[in-house]
Amino acid sequence: MFRIACFVLAAALAVAAHAESPAPAPLIRPAGDTDLPEFLWLARPVVVFADSPEDPLFLQQMELLAEGEDRLADRDVVVLFDTDPAAKAPLRQRLRPRGFMMVLIGKDGEVELRKPRPWTVREITRSIDKMPNRIREVEERREKAG
Repeated sequence: MFRIACFVLAAALAVAAHAESPAPAPLIRPAGDTDLPEFLWLARPVVVFADSPEDPLFLQQMELLAEGEDRLADRDVVVLFDTDPAAKAPLRQRLRPRGFMMVLIGKDGEVELRKPRPWTVREITRSIDKMPNRIREVEERREKAG
């Protein structure tokens, strides 16, 4: 739990450092009452579930994600986590995890993949980079730059 609090605190401090402009939400944050329509066409949610904040798979996944925040941010990823099955949050009800699960959702709101084990940021970004919307985004950036 301490590690998760550190991830959230670090994200909050980064946001506070840019307080002059409207503050974006932290990249890694608790899911709470968040639901997927909030991110439609804006971000690619990566949702990490576990039955306990002390689950070793959960801790490993969160460390891997925290190490690659810059690469995830470049792909409009927001990381949501839920370690409280008793709360019956909207994301948990919709995605129905059993124990640890990592879910990647596209900007169109569709589930792109579900994994029962932690994935590296490299594996996640490779999956994202194969998505049609991401390919289009990269092409549009190249056209604007060139």
